[in-house]
Amino acid sequence: MQPILSLENISYSYHNLNGETPALSNINFQVAEGEFLAVVGPSGCGKSTLLSIIAGLLKPESGTLFFGRPSTIGYMLQRDHLFEWRTIYQNVILGLELNKSINDENIQYVLQLLKDYGLDSFQDKKPSELSGGMRQRAALIRTMAIRPDLLLLDEPFSALDFQTRMTVSVDIGNIIRNTGKTAILITHDLSEAITLADRVIVLSKRPATTKFELPIHYDVERTSPLSIRNTDVYQTYFNLLWKELSDDLSDQKKQE
Repeated sequence: MQPILSLENISYSYHNLNGETPALSNINFQVAEGEFLAVVGPSGCGKSTLLSIIAGLLKPESGTLFFGRPSTIGYMLQRDHLFEWRTIYQNVILGLELNKSINDENIQYVLQLLKDYGLDSFQDKKPSELSGGMRQRAALIRTMAIRPDLLLLDEPFSALDFQTRMTVSVDIGNIIRNTGKTAILITHDLSEAITLADRVIVLSKRPATTKFELPIHYDVERTSPLSIRNTDVYQTYFNLLWKELSDDLSDQKKQE
């Protein structure tokens, strides 16, 4: 099957008056249709830069970004960015308004999403009246409302407390998987990556390269975060990823 996305030798540098700061160097990987991919790496290695390139917000200095077919992209940021002066319903249809695609079919789709995600009784509330987890679900519905082929998730759970983050991340991960969406998640949290993803890519320290890839498979359902984290294979995955990241951190300290 042709991948929905291929990155070949993607490189990018930031430029300012003080010179050039390489961020990405020869990034290579593919994403299969329906795959949930997580990308981890040292802080400041260029993970969000990579997501911005995939979204078309930045243009790579070299390399090729290839979509297997025309694709609509949905981008979910670190914070929900819901507008307080709009109701939850008005927030989740914002993308449809901007795309000038408000019609009966899309409105019914949004209403069904609100019902499926347990927010139908809160659609007339303001964002401040919802919990952090509910706000993130609303942000996901806003992203899903435009029916994207590819979801880009830039640490969307980082603002939540630990307990809410663990529950909401698995909940949203299952929603994405059950709808068959293709997703790329950027995260600092190794546990989150190996709980949610079908495959994890480890980026090296800056300028980032694709250092390591780890396919993820469990024999248990992913409906409960504890059922996954209590398995032996979870610990094996965690140790493998931690070793890859620790090697880079050790090298960085030696250089300092």
